[in-house]
Amino acid sequence: QVQLVESGGGLVQAGGSLRLSCAASGRTFSSYAMGWFRQAPGKEREFVAAISRSGYSTNYADSVKGRFTISRDNAKNTVYLQMNSLKPEDTANYYCAAKRLWSDYEYDYWGQGTQVTVSS
Repeated sequence: QVQLVESGGGLVQAGGSLRLSCAASGRTFSSYAMGWFRQAPGKEREFVAAISRSGYSTNYADSVKGRFTISRDNAKNTVYLQMNSLKPEDTANYYCAAKRLWSDYEYDYWGQGTQVTVSS
């Protein structure tokens, strides 16, 4: 069982930056690949970024490539999402998630989310 708690959301102007954090419970954090997802009101949840267990591999949604960076610190049981050059369309509730294998499609554990609002 893994519990995930996101933090770092808030209100920011377009062009600004935020760094989201996701703290995981337990001693097996490094056994999980991690992802960030987001869901805006009235829209489906969408993939944002993912990172492998070691941090060696990452991938990103096209909409955030070059602006967002996912990273992890296995010693701190934490995954981060650095978001730069934010746009109003980035406004959403952001969730982190964990899955056992990099190749898995489904994620096994989810956090409660943190709200990001980007004003124009």
